[in-house]
Amino acid sequence: FNNTITPYTPTGTDETDEPVARETVVVEVGGKRLEVSLPASLGVAAAPAGGGAGSKKPKRKAVKKSGSAASGDALASPMQGTIVKVAVAEGDQVAEGDLVVVLEAMKMEQPLNAHRSGTIKGLAAEVGASITSGAVICEIKD
Repeated sequence: FNNTITPYTPTGTDETDEPVARETVVVEVGGKRLEVSLPASLGVAAAPAGGGAGSKKPKRKAVKKSGSAASGDALASPMQGTIVKVAVAEGDQVAEGDLVVVLEAMKMEQPLNAHRSGTIKGLAAEVGASITSGAVICEIKD
């Protein structure tokens, strides 16, 4: 056995070439956004048909969820579950990160915190109530 493997050298490139231009692309995987750095030549090939440099962003199709429509002020349930604790009342002032409700799903408790500072409006949470994914629990207004 002769364990000599010649190193791979891509054809058509030279060691003296400048570094390949990079393009940063944001992708969403499992609900989390990640930045991925790719060679610029791949970004054009991966673009949807009819796209290209300077084209507008593709339109995103709306996902239908049960429950009320969520706005930027709304605190929505990230999963289906049962409310086991309500830490605020209608009209209370909360700061970003304050506990609003505790949701139980699959024998685990998940705290839902305020995503912004403001006043609690339209609190629709009661202990023991079952809620669906995407259901609006309350709105936090300035």
